[in-house]
Amino acid sequence: MVLAELGGSISRALQQMSNATVIDEKVLNECLNEITRALLQSDVQFKLVRDMQTNIKKIVNLEDLAAGHNKRRIIQNAIFNELCKMLDPGKPSFTPKKGKPSVVMFVGLQGSGKTTTCTKYAYYHQKKGWKPALVCADTFRAGAFDQLKQNATKAKIPFYGSYMESDPVKIAVEGVETFKKENCDLIIVDTSGRHKQEAALFEEMRQVAEATKPDLVVFVMDSSIGQAAFDQALAFKQSAAVGAVIVTKMDGHAKGGGALSAVAATKSPVIFIGTGEHMDEFEGFDVKAFVSRLLGMGDWSGFMDKIQEVVPKLDNQPELLQKLSEGTFTLRIMYEQFQNLLQMGPLSQLTSMLPGAELMPKGNDKESQAKIKRYMTMMDSMTNEELDSTNTKIITESRIVRIARGSGRLVREVMEMFEEYKRLAKIWSKMKGIKIPKKGGISPLNQNFNAQQMSKVLPPQMLKQIGGMGGLQNLMKQMGSMGSAKEMMGMLGGGDK
Repeated sequence: MVLAELGGSISRALQQMSNATVIDEKVLNECLNEITRALLQSDVQFKLVRDMQTNIKKIVNLEDLAAGHNKRRIIQNAIFNELCKMLDPGKPSFTPKKGKPSVVMFVGLQGSGKTTTCTKYAYYHQKKGWKPALVCADTFRAGAFDQLKQNATKAKIPFYGSYMESDPVKIAVEGVETFKKENCDLIIVDTSGRHKQEAALFEEMRQVAEATKPDLVVFVMDSSIGQAAFDQALAFKQSAAVGAVIVTKMDGHAKGGGALSAVAATKSPVIFIGTGEHMDEFEGFDVKAFVSRLLGMGDWSGFMDKIQEVVPKLDNQPELLQKLSEGTFTLRIMYEQFQNLLQMGPLSQLTSMLPGAELMPKGNDKESQAKIKRYMTMMDSMTNEELDSTNTKIITESRIVRIARGSGRLVREVMEMFEEYKRLAKIWSKMKGIKIPKKGGISPLNQNFNAQQMSKVLPPQMLKQIGGMGGLQNLMKQMGSMGSAKEMMGMLGGGDK
């Protein structure tokens, strides 16, 4: 997760407070000092941190609290609310509507990751059903159009630009008009950046904005500058009608917290954060969900959104449902679930939404994904009979050699893949008898039964990360309220690999 160090420090401080036998002034001060230290190390402005500490002490007056009150919960809530207040600008940003053309203009300094962020923004909305398009109005930087063209082609998003035209206003107007005729409902205009905040940049920005009349101006900012983000965000806001901010490079350093709090102080809403170089390392920023993850309480709604985005609607796959309820697990099912898992993007992005994620050991995303791809390559060299059979005895030594040759892998690696399959098949066999309703949600009785079944299946470490039996029941309840328990089955099919 982004800001892993900050989240880990805050989670540990709350954990130590929870473990204390008696919650007194000394325990509260130790907890607050630890959180203050963590925030200052993340380059949050001293005044904001001091105000937060003062406000928490006003709210949590231990002497005035009656004996029956849950002091731990009151302190936790106070910390949660104050952190939310620190990161919340207090006003929402413009949200594009499907089917209605919206123009979004991106501005920022050179090197902040603006062009990459444009494509990520388009890709994010494309996955959610919008029809985005990209316009490159950056004529200042050599290679800007090439970069946007490469990114857009990779993401299969239409783009517009010119190698010959040097007037950014003309390119922007032509691009916007072209895509409006093509019924694109999200037109993203990438503008020029400079090395520093100079008058020419702001003048060009004003001219492009005047000509294209954007519905939203997004300021893209590098989070490594920490609390200096306040001056930068304010300067851009005064020069252009900046309606939202995207903070990039949140994965590379410890100053992201300072940048987020500084931007919020300018009353500009942060709408997304960039968490890596890849297209899917881009997260919608919701203050409460973000703070909840920082405090180690997880973000269930984000977790469920991510799952529902990827896992196919199992209602349309009756054969698979039948096999799931019978506890049958074939290599073909394993292949399909691997595909689902890869579509979810980095695994750490998903697990960071679970309670306690900050205190869990970090895995190697790239290594895990490379292994899954290797296994899928091997399965591509298998016959339909081998993929659909539950009898592992049909995989003879000669077949293993053939699969290894066909996939260009070692025999040892193919045998390792079969061992993984046997392990997962054993887990799936324990799911036999799990209740999957035909339509609608799960009844409370079925939820408890299914949660008990799931707790036997999940590895102890994963169960602990979800929040034990209580967290699992909560997850089942959320799945039920979302209309179908079947997505849960698909998720767990891929979740344990």
